[in-house]
Amino acid sequence: QVQLVESGGGSVRTGDSLRLSCAASGLTFSTADMGWFRQAPGKEREFVSIIDWSDGRTYYADSVKGRFTISRDNAKNTVYLQMNLLKPEDTAVYYCAAGRIRSPSSMRHDFWGQGTQVTVSS
Repeated sequence: QVQLVESGGGSVRTGDSLRLSCAASGLTFSTADMGWFRQAPGKEREFVSIIDWSDGRTYYADSVKGRFTISRDNAKNTVYLQMNLLKPEDTAVYYCAAGRIRSPSSMRHDFWGQGTQVTVSS
């Protein structure tokens, strides 16, 4: 079956960096659009970034643009989210998703990971 396993979360201070990883198995990773979403306490899950499988085009939420970078390594079936200049408002559970891009800020989510916690303190 399909598995998406996130890792790399943790507790950091404002201005620090983290790199999240999402290892995929059970799907044809090279032809899957991949995305990162996050959910803060008491809030709905929101789009962070997605990467197109066909041309590597990337899309970002305005709140993370210029600070976060999504990338993928098809040889390792892994998608990454490099997060720099972290802010307390970035605190959330970050989820990896596989599916198909619908628009620059949304995708059809066929599969989800279990999430990894990112906590940023001031």
